[in-house]
Amino acid sequence: MRSAAIFGALVAGLVCAATAAAQNAAPRMYNTAKVKLARGEQIVGGTVTTANPEIYCAMANSGFDFLWIEMQHSPLTYQEVARMIWACRGAPAMPFIRVPDSTPGDIQKAMDIGALGIILPLVDSVEEIRSAVEYTMYPPAGKRSLGNGQYGALYGSDYRQTANANVLIVAMIESPAGVAIADEIARVPGVDVVFAASTDLGSFSGLRQGQADYEALVTNIHDATLEAGRRLGGPLAWRNRKDFTFFQAPTEATFIRLGVEAALKAAPAGQAPVEGAER
Repeated sequence: MRSAAIFGALVAGLVCAATAAAQNAAPRMYNTAKVKLARGEQIVGGTVTTANPEIYCAMANSGFDFLWIEMQHSPLTYQEVARMIWACRGAPAMPFIRVPDSTPGDIQKAMDIGALGIILPLVDSVEEIRSAVEYTMYPPAGKRSLGNGQYGALYGSDYRQTANANVLIVAMIESPAGVAIADEIARVPGVDVVFAASTDLGSFSGLRQGQADYEALVTNIHDATLEAGRRLGGPLAWRNRKDFTFFQAPTEATFIRLGVEAALKAAPAGQAPVEGAER
């Protein structure tokens, strides 16, 4: 009996030790875009505005690091986006969603259907970005609740333990009001990227790129972001600007047009390709 008790205590001790080690181990990383960004590499995301899964998969397998799924300025629904992400599960480009608004409902729906990046538009208050981060993260880091979703089937049975580490949060500054508190926005725990929204900075300020006052807005965002130790985002056209590492590329319609133009110019003469081989 005494030997059995000792053996039982030994087994229990080993189980506790293994559990503690698992809890202290670094979480599994599957958001390759976030890993690259953490290494200081530039990452680029193509913008998706249509619900066609084949177009989504073409974009997801074309060389982008992530896809900027545009739900703020498109009629895309969460059900449509869920189908798109599922249709191309395992693709190299990570699914990021620009949510329609920074509400708990929008953010949690986006996470539940499989987003690994949450892009928050029109951030111009610290309270807004803090709340958005909270509802992106599971407790104890945040307030995201458990619910039905396809995330487990996409990312594994340990999703609950790995989700917080893998999500990438982007705060978009689009107005002078946001620029004025860029330092506070950038310092909010959980924010990974501060994005200088080139078009709306001009729209809200009445200024144009290249003008001194416009460039001063961008410089303020740049300095506040780097001082807080965050990454800096902007349009792909700004890829040569100093310290920018996160980029939004144009929409699928633009790339279809560019691809058609390039294909027509390079179309070979001679034997016709086998139908379906291009896939």
